[in-house]
Amino acid sequence: MTKDKTTQTTRSEPVMSAEQFREWRKSLGLKQKEAAEQLGLKKRMIQYYEKGNRDGRPVEIPKSIRLACYALSEGIVDFDGHTVVAAAPDPGIRLPHPDSDQM
Repeated sequence: MTKDKTTQTTRSEPVMSAEQFREWRKSLGLKQKEAAEQLGLKKRMIQYYEKGNRDGRPVEIPKSIRLACYALSEGIVDFDGHTVVAAAPDPGIRLPHPDSDQM
């Protein structure tokens, strides 16, 4: 086990803090409701994760949610076990044509 300098707890796996979770959501420009929809959660869970507690008890962000946050950050919106479904590219981004010499 290692000591995580950001949370000051002894853990065997990384921890995503409430602040880090909120920063993740805002970095993608998502409202709480949108983040909930993309993560398959209720909006209330997003609020608990961002607050860091539920009814005075600490709330830990599960590994599955942390991994889903990473996937969404990388543009992955779904996965069926074989096929990655990527988000539609931003229409403002121009990708080179496959036949061009820019690749």
